[in-house]
Amino acid sequence: MNYNYYIADVFTRQLFNGAQIAVFPNAEGLSSEQMRLLARELNLTATSFVFHPDKESTMRKMRIFSPLGEIDFAGHPIIATAYVLGSCGDIKLTEEITPVIFEQNVGPIDVNITASRGKPVFVQFSRKVSSIVDRFAPTDEELAGFLSIQQSELDHKKYSPRLVSCGVPYLIVPVWRYETVRNAKFNYSAWSQSIAPQTAAQEILLFAPKTPFVDADFNARLLGPRIGIHEDPPIGSAMPAFASYLCSFKHTRKGTHTFAVDRGDAHSRRSILNLEMDNKGQEKLALRVGGEAVMFAQGTIILPD
Repeated sequence: MNYNYYIADVFTRQLFNGAQIAVFPNAEGLSSEQMRLLARELNLTATSFVFHPDKESTMRKMRIFSPLGEIDFAGHPIIATAYVLGSCGDIKLTEEITPVIFEQNVGPIDVNITASRGKPVFVQFSRKVSSIVDRFAPTDEELAGFLSIQQSELDHKKYSPRLVSCGVPYLIVPVWRYETVRNAKFNYSAWSQSIAPQTAAQEILLFAPKTPFVDADFNARLLGPRIGIHEDPPIGSAMPAFASYLCSFKHTRKGTHTFAVDRGDAHSRRSILNLEMDNKGQEKLALRVGGEAVMFAQGTIILPD
C-alpha cells in the first residue's frame, strides 16, 4: 500500500519559512491508528489526511493529526490542503476563485482558493466564532515577571491584558514594541506563583501593534507552561481569540477590518496571516483567515498490506 504525500510551507511565499504541514491527498484505506503513527513519524506541526466522500463534488473530508494525536480543528492544514489539492490537480482550478468545503471534526469549513493560470496563489477560509472576554488579568508586576519583561513595556493606553476564549482560553497581553515580543522569555516559577493559573489559560498571546515588516500590522507570539522557552509555535489557533479581543475595545469601529499578523522574524520561519473580521457587535464574529503557501517536498509512504 503506497500513499503519496506532500509537504507545504504555510502562511508564507518563501521556502524554509512559515509552518510545515504534510498532506496526504488520497488517504482512503488508512485507519485512525495508521494516521496517528504517520503523523508521529513525520513529526511536523500537523499532518492532513484527505478523504473523498463524493468524487463528483469539491467537498473533502479532512482528518488532522499532530505528533501527539488527532486535532478537531486547525487553520494551517486548511491552507496547506487547499494548496496541495489545487497544485496536484485533485481540485480543478478553472476559475479565478474556486469555492470548496473541507469537513473537519468540528463541521464543514468554507474555503476559497484563488488561482492564477490554474495554480493556487492564495487560500482563505471562513468561520463564525463565539467568544467570552474577561477583563480579569494578572497584575502588571506578575505579567512582567513571568514574561521576563519590564512593567513599562506593557500597553495600557490603547489595549489592555484580557482573557479571551473561543473554546480555548488565551491570556492576551499587549506591549508597545516588537522587540519586547521577540525577546520575552517565559518564567515558569513566576507563572506558578501568580494568579495566572487560576484563569485556566495555558497559553499567552503576546503581541505588539508594530512590526518592521511592511506586510504586517501586528507581531504575535505564543508563550506558556507547555511551550518550550525557545519555541515560537504557529499562532493560527489563537487568531479567533485575537480578533474577538480587538473587537472587545470600544475604539474598534463597527464594520469590516482587514489586517495581517506575523509570527517569528526574518531568522525564524516567519509566517504572515491575513485576517478579515466583520465587527457588527453580534453574538458571533464572522472571521476570514487567508494566506499563501509554497510546496516544499513530495514523497511516498510504503505500508505493508
